[in-house]
Amino acid sequence: HGHHHDQGIAALLRYLRHFPSMWRSPVNDAVVAELAPNDHERVADIGAGMGAGVVPAAKTGAMVTAIDPTNYMRAILNVRRMWQRARKRIEVVDGSAEQIPIEDGAFDAVMAVNALHHFADVDAAAVEVFRVMAPGGRLVFVDEQFHDPAHPEYAAMDPDHEHIFDTAELADVMSSLTAAGFEAIDGELLKIDGRPSLRFAARRPR
Repeated sequence: HGHHHDQGIAALLRYLRHFPSMWRSPVNDAVVAELAPNDHERVADIGAGMGAGVVPAAKTGAMVTAIDPTNYMRAILNVRRMWQRARKRIEVVDGSAEQIPIEDGAFDAVMAVNALHHFADVDAAAVEVFRVMAPGGRLVFVDEQFHDPAHPEYAAMDPDHEHIFDTAELADVMSSLTAAGFEAIDGELLKIDGRPSLRFAARRPR
């Protein structure tokens, strides 16, 4: 499961070149701040990677489930988890946006940062995310636009990497969220910490 370009040693080496931004990211910090989870809530981070969003989310007191389909990312995050004071509030599971191994209605909030372009099927992912969200649960997805020359990492990105994955399209993602049953859907192109990004926010009806 997951995107086939995320599998294998070549993918691991590709991501290790961007280790600092995958370890800690102002974009992930901004998404956690927008979700504003509290210690009574359960949060999912889809495509959690090395935990750039998981760690700050757990520090809020929320219970955080890190979902990632790649063995190497889960291994890195499990090691990182052991060094966190909030490690008991973090679980790492094998799953993808299209296949989340969690019961219905489990999460109060769901986030995904730079994961949309890794989704193998955005329509199926929207339906699956809807399934695992509690009534009234909130969602924030952000995808940085690395192919935009205005992005500060544009020149540093591997040219091949820019073309491996399909770019998330604003109208398509909005349509997928609508079809899945979400409400209060908002999508926009904006800058987060100077980084051109697509941002989506939505709620599951109560």
